[in-house]
Amino acid sequence: MLSFSFTLPLTRFAVADLNPLLIGSGRAVVAAALAIIVIAIVRPRRPRGRQWLRVAVVTLGVVVGFSMLSTLALQTVPAAHGAVVIGLLPVATAIVAVIRGGERPSRTFWIASTAGAIAVVIFVVVTSGGFSGLHPADLLLLGAVVAAAIGYSEGALLSRELGSWQTICWALIVGLPVTIPFALAGLSSGWPDASPTAWLAFAYLAVISQFLGFFAWYRGLAIGPISRVSQTQLIQPVLTIIWATLLLGERLDPLVWAGALVVLVCASLAVRARIR
Repeated sequence: MLSFSFTLPLTRFAVADLNPLLIGSGRAVVAAALAIIVIAIVRPRRPRGRQWLRVAVVTLGVVVGFSMLSTLALQTVPAAHGAVVIGLLPVATAIVAVIRGGERPSRTFWIASTAGAIAVVIFVVVTSGGFSGLHPADLLLLGAVVAAAIGYSEGALLSRELGSWQTICWALIVGLPVTIPFALAGLSSGWPDASPTAWLAFAYLAVISQFLGFFAWYRGLAIGPISRVSQTQLIQPVLTIIWATLLLGERLDPLVWAGALVVLVCASLAVRARIR
């Protein structure tokens, strides 16, 4: 979550100078290049049969879906606003885990996770000055939440069979026929004259957010239960607000720490709740 919490603020930095198609798909192409190197060196067991289809689901969820939709949305909304919608991801992941993985969280879990999601929404709305009405980009962010929830849950189940880093590596490689054309489309107007800050943000998105961060995340989800571990995502919007505030040079309000405490309590209760 620490790795992923920088994703939205750094995407905002990147879209200031770079084409969103280049950011959303180019970062996946760079991560896929790293995945090919790792696969070539380690030579893990390849997916078999229906596992390839499941890898494709992970690809559509976290390689193509979330990356592209969130990048397009962050052209018009600030990172804090995006964190409001992303705060719904823990509950969405738990719902997919119930449907796909057959997990049965207790009533305490649902109360704690729902309270945590509500706390995240209230916290980010207050700290960002409230809503000025719904943005069209909210639909893109909601789509990103659904895509990520599906990709997280399927990736967690697949990680139990293939391994965590193997799952994201194969997903990135499978996505190349889609991500390469989109990345080239992002370069259709020529090589961008972007600032060093934009390129550094892009590098982080490619190496950490799209690649190394999933090594730990899928490993944690695979240990599971998925619905329980996914509630640690409640911390992400709080951290995102902190990084966005610090990177923009704004005053860090004490309310941030109060909101962080509430969210951490809800996450702790959800993680400790009984799940069958």
